[in-house]
Amino acid sequence: MKRVVRFLNKQPTWLMTLVSFSLLLLGWDALVAWGAYDRFILPGPADVWRQFVIVAGDGRLLKHSLITISEVLPGLAIGLMVAMPLAYLLAKSPLAERLISPYLIASQAIPVIAIAPLLTIWVRSTYWARVLVAVLVVFFPILINIIAGLRSVPAELYELMHSLQATRRQIFSKLEFPAALPILLAGLKVGATLSVIGALVGEFVQPKSEGLGYLLVTARYQFKTDLVFVVLLTLAAIALSMYGSVALLERRLLRWQKG
Repeated sequence: MKRVVRFLNKQPTWLMTLVSFSLLLLGWDALVAWGAYDRFILPGPADVWRQFVIVAGDGRLLKHSLITISEVLPGLAIGLMVAMPLAYLLAKSPLAERLISPYLIASQAIPVIAIAPLLTIWVRSTYWARVLVAVLVVFFPILINIIAGLRSVPAELYELMHSLQATRRQIFSKLEFPAALPILLAGLKVGATLSVIGALVGEFVQPKSEGLGYLLVTARYQFKTDLVFVVLLTLAAIALSMYGSVALLERRLLRWQKG
């Protein structure tokens, strides 16, 4: 068993991903065949592929995917820009933490699906209402990670910076930001995947005929289970791409750690 594990660990990531994906497809196909499921209930990989070719060929999949991506990216960016200064304030000011933290924590007990309809009423723009839902979803995980990163800086390093008569800006740029960056990027990975969920929720509650959320709802009402699978796999691909982009950014920004 150990030899098998060592052998698998030596294989390139792309090969292991290909093997695992192939096994997943075989298991899926076997489940459909042995379970004697109708295609209406559980389509097989071949059925989903045929539907993918249809919606990709007529341009529907690309059109709706681009709409969703155009909501995901601003949602993640705005969530990050709002979370960073607020996280710094909460990490550095005990008074601000006592005043603001209870409301932030309580807000997480409210489902986003319950807030989303209100945003569609308060915000006139359908597009920005959807973006704001994505912002609400990604904001808290990023905020918590930044606070944890800032508080993880050892007190001895602060004493060293003060002994060198470093200014507040120098302490932030040379000590706090680099120290918090690994945890910040970890939170950004989580936010990158959650932003897709946020945009999808916004599309569910916002009655406009565009976006993968709209396509998913339409497929469900028309009982096109194969199209539902196509949309779900497309959403997974977008989330993986977002996660991979942040991981690539992390590799570039944290090259100094390898030294």
